[in-house]
Amino acid sequence: MAISRKISMILAAFVLVLSGLFTAVPTQAAADEVTRGEFIKHLVTSLKLDLGDGSTISFKDVDKELAPYVEAAYDLKLTSGKSKTVFAPDEKLSREQAFSIASRAVMTDKVYSTGLLRNFKDNRYLSKSLLKDLAKGVGIGLLKGYGDGTVKPSKPVSPGEMRAIVQRLLKEYQPVGGKNVTLRILGTSDLHTNFVNYDYYQDKVSNSLGLAKTGVLIEQARQENSNTLLFDNGDLIQGTPFGGYKATVDPIEEGELHPAYAALDSLNFDASTLGNHEFNFGLDYLDEALDDAPFPVLNANVYDAETNENRYEPYTIIDKEVVDGKGKKHTIQVGVIGVVAPHIMKWDRAHLEGKVIAEDAVESVEKFLPEVEKAGADVVVVLSHSGMGDETHEIGEEDITYQLSEVEGVDAIITGHNHDVFPGSYGDLKNVDQKQGTINGTPVVMPGNFGSHLGIIDLQLSQKGKEWNVESGKAQLREIDAESDVVAQQVIDAVKETHEATIEYVRSPVGETTAPINSYFSLVQDDPSVQIVNNAQTWYVEQQVAGTANADLPILSAAAPFKAGGRNGGNYYTDIETGEIAIKNVADLYVFDNTVFALKLTGKDVKEWLEMSAGQFQQINPTATGEQPLINNDFRTYNFDVLDGVTYEIDVTTPPKYDAEGVLINPNSNRIKNLSYDGAPVTDAQEFLVATNNYRATGNFPGVTDAVEVIDYAYENRQVIIDYLLEIGTIDPSADANWKFAPIAGDQNIVFETSANAQSLIPEGSGITYVAPAANDFAKYRIVIE
Repeated sequence: MAISRKISMILAAFVLVLSGLFTAVPTQAAADEVTRGEFIKHLVTSLKLDLGDGSTISFKDVDKELAPYVEAAYDLKLTSGKSKTVFAPDEKLSREQAFSIASRAVMTDKVYSTGLLRNFKDNRYLSKSLLKDLAKGVGIGLLKGYGDGTVKPSKPVSPGEMRAIVQRLLKEYQPVGGKNVTLRILGTSDLHTNFVNYDYYQDKVSNSLGLAKTGVLIEQARQENSNTLLFDNGDLIQGTPFGGYKATVDPIEEGELHPAYAALDSLNFDASTLGNHEFNFGLDYLDEALDDAPFPVLNANVYDAETNENRYEPYTIIDKEVVDGKGKKHTIQVGVIGVVAPHIMKWDRAHLEGKVIAEDAVESVEKFLPEVEKAGADVVVVLSHSGMGDETHEIGEEDITYQLSEVEGVDAIITGHNHDVFPGSYGDLKNVDQKQGTINGTPVVMPGNFGSHLGIIDLQLSQKGKEWNVESGKAQLREIDAESDVVAQQVIDAVKETHEATIEYVRSPVGETTAPINSYFSLVQDDPSVQIVNNAQTWYVEQQVAGTANADLPILSAAAPFKAGGRNGGNYYTDIETGEIAIKNVADLYVFDNTVFALKLTGKDVKEWLEMSAGQFQQINPTATGEQPLINNDFRTYNFDVLDGVTYEIDVTTPPKYDAEGVLINPNSNRIKNLSYDGAPVTDAQEFLVATNNYRATGNFPGVTDAVEVIDYAYENRQVIIDYLLEIGTIDPSADANWKFAPIAGDQNIVFETSANAQSLIPEGSGITYVAPAANDFAKYRIVIE
């Protein structure tokens, strides 16, 4: 049981609003019953809190003698009174209220089931609002009940019992020095405009996502510790139709607060940083979004290309008022530095080239760290919109959080970008302590995506002279309650107008489909969900090149299954029912706010592109008898490009030519077989025009980087699909089977995972069979390749 035995945690966790624990009708306590005033006086005295003169409280019913004790308790947020002016010091205290207060005084990472309370015969009389606290009291051994198996929740607390409860608390959880402070740092990342608990693609409420759900955890964490700061780690303004609507349909105007920042402001965020997707809509749009942000939005490694000055505020110093173990107030200076993956220069080159440059993120933190410390920072937090990475650092690489954990002077890190979790993942890295949530001794949180988790870092600080030192740190994640409808309503209120307008927008019809469209099997066979995108892109580019020098070139199209499970779970798939196709369905097909590009490539380039895409698959041993997984889970599904217009086979019995990052690892390997165009083999010198998106066209894919001509149409891929559907009206969703796996001889035991929802949708004659359920809403399937 991970329980802090330091009563100063009371100062952070003892955040009970006593008004919520007492009956609404004031009653005079009997002589042998403890009152609110008596309890507060005894508690404050036992904790040896420093007393003032009581002049700062606004309660009209507290006399001069009790006022200093109430003031001390109020300053520590032990109570907020019955109202702004009423404290009700003479109300009696019940046992369940007293034990709830005591249990909240204990910091623990463990969550105790309310099932522990079933052991009490009279558990049905417990107040529902106190169940979690009482369960915690049982779990930590504070609440044991009577010998007859009851707890007697409503029984008034006697003076002797009050002393026994406090003595037990003090005996078990000794206070630390008065000038020690626990600073709590909370973090979110990769919200991607998921503010309301609503799935715009499915057009329905979803309690598995949304800042409104994370906000419940934020409020709880603040109740446990008032010495709290809250940060967001970027990828905020893009990601769902909400973000696209606000960028293209109803773009923000001068003086208008972007609803993304309004959502964060409703929860009193202290700062945020820029993620790579903040740049998707261009610098002008980003400037307008940041112009009215109500808190610092940081970035230290993006520079103006002309002046070489920081394009954004690299860091900020926050003067944070905290309360120590004696109830005294102090000001701690917290320095916050923000960085983003330098690969933005590739991913959004069309928007950024010639305007900004992005430096190495680690070197940028090291550059500004001395400046932050010189400015007086007692604590340094890095907001790293960069993935975890590994133990080796290459200048300019994408994922460098591991390296940041090695930088002396960095006290805490909030990271993201990978849409993964830490603590939890990355246990294979050196010097990782999953229990403490540290990497190389530095507390780190990576809080998933779409609001799925809240990152919590607790730093233990001690004062020596005028300086505050970080003695230790611990990190944890808390997952939102997907079974509950409880939300932080202020978040929903903050984005209400845009949320409702987005729903109306995504319901606009654009066409019809004669059959369901889903992406459940898009990684193992040519799939209609990808085919529709490729058909639309080919249709669009054909119109654009008509009458140009490229009009006679064969036109190919590249598209990937964007929603195919992976790191986002077994419910993250395109799923469109037969009938009307609305804009929400188009967004379900194409989730990114990309724009159309065309690349002039040779046949050799096309083959290398496909060799890179074929890294989606593990190598299969045709002579093995044991189970063999087909999908390489380290390879992102949005990089599995299907090139339509040519036919080809993928031989998974040979090793991949490139790794997931596009690095050549097996030069002599050739997975792509029988590559043909119009029934004839593709030659190395043959020329093609390939429709794709800005992300791929400006990236580092093999083959793509050798394009002899790059055409930017500055038109959204999603809008191309909408235009295409409006043009043809009704579609018959079917794939043309232009790619397949090369046959494998002998007995096979090849398996892959896709959604558990796909069992009844297995295509006839596909060689796919259902095997068994798997974790995270996935299921295991078997495929025969012949």
